Amino acid sequence: MAAARVLRAGGCYRRHPLASASSSASSGSGRAAERGERPDSVVNPAGGGGSCGGRGGSLGGRRPHGALSGERSGWLPGLGFRPPAHSHSDWIGPPDKLSNLRPVIFYVPPEESALERRLREARQEAQASNQRFWARHNRAFRQEKEEFIYSRLKAKGLEMRDESGQKATLNAEEMADFYKDFLSKNFKKHLQYNRDWYKQNFRITFLMGQVALVRALRWLRRRKKNVEQ
Repeated sequence: MAAARVLRAGGCYRRHPLASASSSASSGSGRAAERGERPDSVVNPAGGGGSCGGRGGSLGGRRPHGALSGERSGWLPGLGFRPPAHSHSDWIGPPDKLSNLRPVIFYVPPEESALERRLREARQEAQASNQRFWARHNRAFRQEKEEFIYSRLKAKGLEMRDESGQKATLNAEEMADFYKDFLSKNFKKHLQYNRDWYKQNFRITFLMGQVALVRALRWLRRRKKNVEQ
């Protein structure tokens, strides 16, 4: 079974079956989703799976736009990493600082068919789109959050840092106002993102089915030929 290799911060990796990727990466989860942020350490392969943190992947995970270059000799930005020539696996890197998504270098078989290429490119396109959306989204979230805290502290006559030099914060009730307002303002963006995400994943799933069928028929023909011989 094909597998994905996952790089940790120190450069180590673990082996994961590609078929294990089944969890959703559409709108985040838990507190991160409530805050409007992308969850940390979400695996980002389209069809890949696993992570150093043990969390699942997404059928529609996407390659960061312009971050992964090359096909058979791709590399992970920031690590100066390039998969070994003998590798037949997808490689999953550490979370991106802006999007919190893990970039993926997709393995390209030497005899990749046109259909398999369409599937890989669909995954790469999905990865790039996710990277752009969550990088912009999280950047806006953090900036607006800082502005909200500053305005509330200023209204109270307080500075951004207290006497000990620690960064001043607001209580949970005050921050709840920001979270609610931010999610309301971005509701339409999230709705459109989810629609696009489902469309992309439907396309990827359809192509995956076609590739699996072609491979199964190829295996049956080869088996029949061996039996006849």
